[in-house]
Amino acid sequence: MSNRRILRLSGADTRSFLQGLVTSNVDRLKDGLVYTALLTPQGKYLADFFLAEDGESVLLDVEASLAEGLMKRLTMYRLRADVQVEMTDLQVRRGTGPAPEGALADPRHPDMGWRLYGPEGGDDGSDWDAIRVAHCIPESGIELGPDTYILEAGFERLGGVDFRKGCYVGQEVTARMKHKTTLRKGLRVVEVAGTAPVGIEITANGKSVGTLYTQSGGRGIAYLRLDRATGDMQAGEARVTWHPEAEANDKG
Repeated sequence: MSNRRILRLSGADTRSFLQGLVTSNVDRLKDGLVYTALLTPQGKYLADFFLAEDGESVLLDVEASLAEGLMKRLTMYRLRADVQVEMTDLQVRRGTGPAPEGALADPRHPDMGWRLYGPEGGDDGSDWDAIRVAHCIPESGIELGPDTYILEAGFERLGGVDFRKGCYVGQEVTARMKHKTTLRKGLRVVEVAGTAPVGIEITANGKSVGTLYTQSGGRGIAYLRLDRATGDMQAGEARVTWHPEAEANDKG
């Protein structure tokens, strides 16, 4: 897990500070890991991460490439609050087998196993791409980027946003998307016959309908324009198919 960095937030105002910034309810820290995100004021993705209690402090587990920028933004938002933000040398272990002492369940889906913070990192060799594809779980730098809206990325289903917690940065746009619009785009699991590079355009009838991302076992995660993504679609040399009726049955 060398692709993760762990920040520590400490000080008397830490929890109230985070509660006013992130998309999830920080009060749930007492129950274990919290999956959440920080958005722009326009409601777009800046970073997704896990929060974990560590005594009076809170650990923040984020993709390494986002860590420095996130730390600077948190420091900017701090103003006069009693909050200190520092980079740590802690690492992440994760796995899907029996959880070691002190490990915390990944809140996004039971199949994502556990995470443990300490001096040593690594994982148990689980096929994380296969698990993510099976449950349409996006990842920083692949399916999640600066143009992402978290509802299109499935954050409500993954427990990464709370609509009852009150205000946070980007809350107005996110709430409006939830209550006043029907999502016309979003991440979906598709069938993929053949191989295609991550990030390739998906087309149907000569028109762009989306982008194909992580693939495993003949399936992939795709960002689709839902009204156009019908029938057989192409992604380079690969054939892509989406079955919305199967999704409806699963949800039902």
